[in-house]
Amino acid sequence: MVSLDYSLGIQIINFLLLIFILNVLLYKPILGLIDKRKKQFEASETEIKRLRETVEQKMAAYEEKLRQAKTTAVEQKNEIIRQGADEAKTVIDAVRAEIPGMMERFQDRMDGEIGAAKKILTDHSQQLSVEIAEKVLGRSLR
Repeated sequence: MVSLDYSLGIQIINFLLLIFILNVLLYKPILGLIDKRKKQFEASETEIKRLRETVEQKMAAYEEKLRQAKTTAVEQKNEIIRQGADEAKTVIDAVRAEIPGMMERFQDRMDGEIGAAKKILTDHSQQLSVEIAEKVLGRSLR
């Protein structure tokens, strides 16, 4: 059986003193380190969240700029195509406007050449008919 004498009091005092010493030398420093690491971890998580948000904002801004650049490029492409079509239409219209004049000049030239050919052929046909008639008649007609 356990006797209740002064050694029990010494044991209780010894136990309390040991708890106090361990608390001061061991538990508080370890708990302080744990709290310090926990605070650093929380600060790191906060920094990570902040950096993630920054990256997301920058990515959103980049994607928006990229979208705007693509839209601008498509608009410029369409404008260039439209301008090319307008210029082609202008050239085609100008050529179409020139065609009647060219046809008229060609027709005038052809008429002139046909007239010259008729004159030459008429002169030659008259001379040839005279020669044929002279040969048929056997005498000169001039």
